[in-house]
Amino acid sequence: MKALFIGLLVLSFTSGRGQANELAQLALDIEKLAQFKQILTDLKKTYSVLFEGYNTIKNISEGNFSLHKTFLDGLWTVSSTVQQYKKIAGIVSMQIQLVKEYKSAYKRFSAEPVFSVSELDYIQHTYSKLVSGSLQQLDALLNIVTANKLRMSDAERLSAIDALFASMEDKLVFLRHFNSSTSVLAIQRKKESNDIKAMQRIYQSK
Repeated sequence: MKALFIGLLVLSFTSGRGQANELAQLALDIEKLAQFKQILTDLKKTYSVLFEGYNTIKNISEGNFSLHKTFLDGLWTVSSTVQQYKKIAGIVSMQIQLVKEYKSAYKRFSAEPVFSVSELDYIQHTYSKLVSGSLQQLDALLNIVTANKLRMSDAERLSAIDALFASMEDKLVFLRHFNSSTSVLAIQRKKESNDIKAMQRIYQSK
C-alpha cells in the first residue's frame, strides 16, 4: 500500500512536472510568436516607407524627365530671335559676293597672257576650295535656322551663326587678298613683258 502511494506520488509529481514543462514551452512559443508578429509589423512599416519613398522618387524622376523632355524638345524649334538674326543675311550676302568676285577675277586672269595653264589651274583650284567651303557653311547655316534639324538653345544657335559669319568673312577677305596679289603679279609681268618688248624694239632699231 505504501509502495502504491509512493508510486502514485511519483507519477503525480512526474505528470505535474511534465505539465509545467509544457506550460513553460507554450509560454516560450507565445513569446516567440509575439516577437515574430512584431518583426512582421516592423517589416511592413519598413516596406511601406520604402514603397512610399520609391513612389516619391519615381514621381519626381518622371516629373523631371517630363520637364527635361519638354526642354529638349523645345531645342528642336528655332525662335524668331534666331530667325531674324542679322548675321544670317550677312552670311548669305558674303557667299553671293564671294562667287561673284571669284568669277569676275578668274575671267580677267584667264584672259591675261601672262599666266601659264598650270598657274590658271592653281587659281581655279583655289577658287573651288573657297566656294566649296562657303557652300558647306551655307548648309550648316540652313541646319541651324531650320526647325527639327539640330537640338540647340538660342544661345548655341546664335554662337554657331557668329562662327559661320566670321569664317565666311575670312573667306571673302582671303579671296580679295588673293585676287589683289594675283592682279599685282599680272601687272608686274605685263610691265616686264612691255619692258622686254621695248628693249627689243630699241635694239632692232639700231
